[in-house]
Amino acid sequence: MGKTTKPIQKITLSASRDIPFDRLVLSQANVRRVKAGVSIEELAADIARRTLLQSITVRPVLDDKGAETGLFEIPAGGRRYRALELLVRQKRLAKTASIPCVVRTDGIAEEDSLAENVQRAPLHPLDQFRAFQALREKGQGEEEIAAVFFVPVSVVKQRLRLAAVSPRLLEVYAEDEMTLEQLMAFSVSPDHERQEQVWEAVQRSYNKETYQIRRLLTEGAVRASDKRAQYAGEDYVAAGGAIMRDLFQQDDGGWLQDAGLLARVVAEKLERDADAIRAEGWKWVEQASEFPYGHHYGLRRIPGTRRPLTEEEIAQVETLRAEAEQIEEEAAAADEISDDADTRLNEIEAEIDALTQRPPVYDPAEIAMAGVFVSIDGSGQLRVERGYVRPEDEPLVVEEADEAALAGAGGAQGQDGYGAEDGTDPSRADSRVIAAHIGGGAEPEAEPEEEDGLKPLPDRLLTELTAYRTLALREALGNEPGIAYLALLHALCLRLFYRYGAESCLEIEAKSVMFGAQAPGLGDTPLAERVDARHQGWAAQLPEDAAELWDILSGFDSDSREALFAHCVALTLNATHDAYNRRPRALAHAGRLAEILGLDLTAAGWAPNVDNYLGRVTKARILEAVREAKGEQAAQRLENLKKGDMAEAAAQALEGTGWLPEPLRTKGVETIVMPADAATLATHGAAVDVSAEVTGEVAEAADLPAAEHHEQPGPHEIAAE
Repeated sequence: MGKTTKPIQKITLSASRDIPFDRLVLSQANVRRVKAGVSIEELAADIARRTLLQSITVRPVLDDKGAETGLFEIPAGGRRYRALELLVRQKRLAKTASIPCVVRTDGIAEEDSLAENVQRAPLHPLDQFRAFQALREKGQGEEEIAAVFFVPVSVVKQRLRLAAVSPRLLEVYAEDEMTLEQLMAFSVSPDHERQEQVWEAVQRSYNKETYQIRRLLTEGAVRASDKRAQYAGEDYVAAGGAIMRDLFQQDDGGWLQDAGLLARVVAEKLERDADAIRAEGWKWVEQASEFPYGHHYGLRRIPGTRRPLTEEEIAQVETLRAEAEQIEEEAAAADEISDDADTRLNEIEAEIDALTQRPPVYDPAEIAMAGVFVSIDGSGQLRVERGYVRPEDEPLVVEEADEAALAGAGGAQGQDGYGAEDGTDPSRADSRVIAAHIGGGAEPEAEPEEEDGLKPLPDRLLTELTAYRTLALREALGNEPGIAYLALLHALCLRLFYRYGAESCLEIEAKSVMFGAQAPGLGDTPLAERVDARHQGWAAQLPEDAAELWDILSGFDSDSREALFAHCVALTLNATHDAYNRRPRALAHAGRLAEILGLDLTAAGWAPNVDNYLGRVTKARILEAVREAKGEQAAQRLENLKKGDMAEAAAQALEGTGWLPEPLRTKGVETIVMPADAATLATHGAAVDVSAEVTGEVAEAADLPAAEHHEQPGPHEIAAE
């Protein structure tokens, strides 16, 4: 006999009914106890806009005899009931309004509640991104979408940005072959072709971190915080330049995508600004977005004269100062200063500066032989340095002397006071050679691939760090005449009594090495300003005519001569690491000098941040820095962060600790604040609480009290007799 087939039993669905709202009650069988998701108020507003989109599951309430009472309890759908209840209280829904319900009589109420919540499949994030995109394509604006779905406008912008990523990469994300964090990183660039190229490169690389994706996508772009972008950003945008923005983490204004266009508009704006300076009649005007640090050393600067204030202007200044004093007295009596008063004080300060800080006036004859450097300062403003005379432009001095007198001068008639026999400045010529050697004829050294582990620091980073250290050493040595004498004597002895003199870090040929080309922005630091101010202070005391220099120096007292000597020796110091000329003995000597001077780079103004260190080393070195400054617990809290977030969090954690990387440390100078024990660590709140959410935000890290450092002495005050 053949096998008998059992008939398939048909399923009977639960009946649906419209039940008046006042006949519904909540059930204790509802398994949802914890509030989560959209609030009751937001759900009520959504129901009011779209009506109820999903029926409520109910069960009839029975009496002791098992008969229906006319009431229905809700084991699944309690939030919808609460939202409807709110609408009834607001008089927006009648108490007897019919509510679509599915009536269940079989099974267990708790099972109904659990099944409805557990078996609900969450919407894939990509579906939400595309849904937002579809709504915008159908005419809804970002603000309208945000209002309808009760989310911030920024969230809508983020979702739309993710939906705009390359369709190929969206499919990769849909197949779970890419994380949401990676997709967010790809949204930085709108270029689909470039996104796909980077994805292929990342697939072949061991490094698939989001910071690496962002770095590759923004490679060649210029940060909006860059001084060139600050200077000519409006011109760049007007010329059609695109700006890339990262909607998922702090981007400091984004990246200017077309570096070539930016370079062009910067050059054009600098040329326009330089033309205005040329109209003043200067012999030459050089313009560049940035000159190497020390570019004007070896050039005589014409100080110019300032027109004295008239009696009317003096009276105006006195009136303004009297008004400022009155405002300050009133603020002191009230123990606070109002916003209006603070604004007025700033206005008064600006008015006084406009009257007193006037640009110098130059003699037409001086203008005819001098020139101007036009560049961009660290804040993106135009920097104009007027009145520099090149050695070859110095006026010739004709002297009446016989041949014997000239011969007795030791062949010095070719000297111009700057140590060159051919009328040129050796420091300037030498610095040109160094600048060309460093960056003039070759591309900058590429940053190495990121790797975990304590790898040696990259040469380029080491060069930048030691360039800063060199400048700090110059500042410190320039304030210590006695040590400067000893340093120069040491260098001279090496030259005169030994075959080689490479053990000294001093360039005793009296040349000032332009090392700033290795470390962009070095000239904008307060440290550079102090060294330059000291240099300009001495330049103002020395004669314009080099023939008068001996008499002026002879007239200086011993303290002034020693201070000038220290400054000159300091300008020859070069302790910069150079990948092409490592000079280990000279750098060791620089370390010895730093030890004797008690050089503290923290007091000199260097502090670790993402740009100058943390964002350019491996994660292992970041953790090492935090561990040294704040202890093991603080480092452990950063271990699971992505590279970019880790660098940001570490920068916050290291703030005020005085931590320095190895190349900037001085033996015998304590620069790291370390609590004595774990209890002290907890007392000072050293634990770094970091929250790395999907948006990439990093919570602020707790800081230890700032380190106590040796106070850095100011420039040596000098006066000629």
